[in-house]
Amino acid sequence: MKVLCGIGGSDDSFRALDRTVERAAVANDDLTIAVVDNEDSETSPDEVADRATAAVDEAGIDAEVRRVEGDPGSRLVEIAETEGFEEIVLGGGHTSPMGKITIGSIAEFVLLNAKTSVTLVR
Repeated sequence: MKVLCGIGGSDDSFRALDRTVERAAVANDDLTIAVVDNEDSETSPDEVADRATAAVDEAGIDAEVRRVEGDPGSRLVEIAETEGFEEIVLGGGHTSPMGKITIGSIAEFVLLNAKTSVTLVR
């Protein structure tokens, strides 16, 4: 399966990275990791890319780690459509004090606009 994992430096995105890399190692997925700008994260995109590269190396898989410029949500959707990805994996989803799940703006945009399957890792 051709999988695009979008990460931006949040704890949720790192959970999505770890789970996606683990699956790719077992299922032999064709994995691309897209590092996007996330204004809500204190982690720099370079640090995020370094962590992604380390996860891929540790798992012993061949995956591309690339930096993506521009609006994160629309760029992820665009990349998935133009490059034929079968799935987009993102981190996101927090439980509010009232018990409802809330998602960030990037994940919301991708969920609402992607024509491919989207997996949200919580």
